[in-house]
Amino acid sequence: MKVNCEGCAGCCIDWRPIAPGTLDHERRGRRDPLDDTYNLVPLTRDEVKAFLNEGLGDVMTPRLFRADEETTSARVDGYDLAALDGRPVFYVGLRKPPKPVGPFGTEPTWLDACTFLDPETLRCRIHDSALYPATCGDYPGQNLTLDQETECERVERAYGGDRLLDADPPEKLRGLALGPQALGAKLFVYPDVDELTGVVERLAAGETTVADRALFVGVAAGSRPGTTAVDAEKAERARGRAQEADSWAGTVIDAWIDRAGRRGSDAGDATERSAFEERRGAPPTSEW
Repeated sequence: MKVNCEGCAGCCIDWRPIAPGTLDHERRGRRDPLDDTYNLVPLTRDEVKAFLNEGLGDVMTPRLFRADEETTSARVDGYDLAALDGRPVFYVGLRKPPKPVGPFGTEPTWLDACTFLDPETLRCRIHDSALYPATCGDYPGQNLTLDQETECERVERAYGGDRLLDADPPEKLRGLALGPQALGAKLFVYPDVDELTGVVERLAAGETTVADRALFVGVAAGSRPGTTAVDAEKAERARGRAQEADSWAGTVIDAWIDRAGRRGSDAGDATERSAFEERRGAPPTSEW
């Protein structure tokens, strides 16, 4: 599997505001996300714990799903959420704040991008570290294995060029977990639906608080793989660590949110984009 990522980062950016067509692949079928984040990368329980251990509990955010007529549901804040035994299911991903990025040769534009994406070089700041998520490392192998269109192909169709250079998926994928094996390891169950009153409404509106996000991070870290069980003490400790986190990445997120213009608007006045993050503690990226 070979891909040409230079100047792209289509899988790391919400490029819907500049796309010539409609990008709605995440909002088809039975599992419609409650939030509007594009390409939210699911983290495993072990990855959630690794981010917490590195003081990066403030970079994660949850995703819940709307229930359809055939799905067991739990009703919270007026939303019918996909659930197991009346408890909402969710996964945890990396936050995507607005950044001034210019993918595919375009001019810098305010678009939501992964916390760890250098907005100038379009390279990942944790690519060569142990924190790099397995799903990112597999990409686009999981899509190819499941016979699903890749972001590489969408970019090619919209902007031309060659991005997917080899369509043969690798034999081994580290981050692919489907069905029962995903439970408690990548797909989690929130144990107390009453705690989510108000939280779900804020999540749907894109207005979650630090405390809201920490609730889900804690449950994910305290979950037991292969089950719906949650170790309450471990979850509480993890929630506290997530809520108290004050990382460079969280600082960068807040700084971009404060500076950002409207999504899809011109960001040409945002100069020294890499330096903006690095002055706030972001590690440099490696060369292609």
